[in-house]
Amino acid sequence: MIIENSTYKPSYIFKNRHFNTVYRNLFHQIAVKFQRKRIETNDGDFLDLDFSTTNSKKITIIIHGLEGSSSSSYVKSLTTVLNLNNFDVIALNLRGCSGEPNRLLSSYHSGKTDDLGAVLSHLDDQTNYDSYYIVGFSLGGNQILKYLGENGHQTNSKIRSAVAISVPCDLKGSSGILDKFENQIYMRRFIRSLKQKAFIKSQHFPNSFLNKDKIDKVKNLYDFDNLYTAPAHGFKDAYDYWEKSSSKQFITNIKIPSLLITAVDDPFLSKSCYPVKEASENSNFYLEIPKYGGHVGFNSNFSRINGLWLENRIVQFLDNLI
Repeated sequence: MIIENSTYKPSYIFKNRHFNTVYRNLFHQIAVKFQRKRIETNDGDFLDLDFSTTNSKKITIIIHGLEGSSSSSYVKSLTTVLNLNNFDVIALNLRGCSGEPNRLLSSYHSGKTDDLGAVLSHLDDQTNYDSYYIVGFSLGGNQILKYLGENGHQTNSKIRSAVAISVPCDLKGSSGILDKFENQIYMRRFIRSLKQKAFIKSQHFPNSFLNKDKIDKVKNLYDFDNLYTAPAHGFKDAYDYWEKSSSKQFITNIKIPSLLITAVDDPFLSKSCYPVKEASENSNFYLEIPKYGGHVGFNSNFSRINGLWLENRIVQFLDNLI
């Protein structure tokens, strides 16, 4: 279902997609007192979950984007607003993103949905919440949409709704856009962080396919996914990983109310990342495409109270499904 008229109306400076994209990380810092809990995974690894609770009977799982964490400004900002609206929160740190390397050669990727399943199982076994909600940013949003589509009618019955923001629904298309000259500032930031983690992996697993010379040659996401992500997670190459992990192909099978918010001016996304056809064919899937917003931006103005359109829109959908 296409939401025709978005309520997002930014002030003039936030109509600049790059400023909107970087503003939250550079200037909008919020403190959250998380309580960390580590859970063990079936493959011998671990996940660090950061809780922020208000004694609610409903809880939202937040999944960050590429090389983010529970410390990402957008995660902390949303956590604060959710808590104020009587939602408990789990900020899921994907493998290797909690400040400590994970144990295995593999880590996380855009299509790795089993860790979300592990968190849901933990909630089922160890807590008494009545309702679950899921919110994912960028890569985390791709995981959510893929997970919901993969499971269809078998989706955990306590999940009431989900919201995904700025999702690279077509990973190949998004990778190509990020490799353009005007987006090199973002690409370099991602690649610098990913290479640092790959160097650590090569030291922890000296007999693996990773070595310093190969890692040094990585310049973009294709190089990194071809060198590390694909072989470490059982894909033939980067193209195989992108094809199988892109969430767009799973959207038509989503069976719970889900909203994707993605801006026309998002500098990370190709035209193929906007699932308009899929939204028109699935009454459970809502697509909202504001003209402005950048990537995981959607800041309205400089006010810490009135400028949080995205957070309030997420809460609105989770509560009211509109």
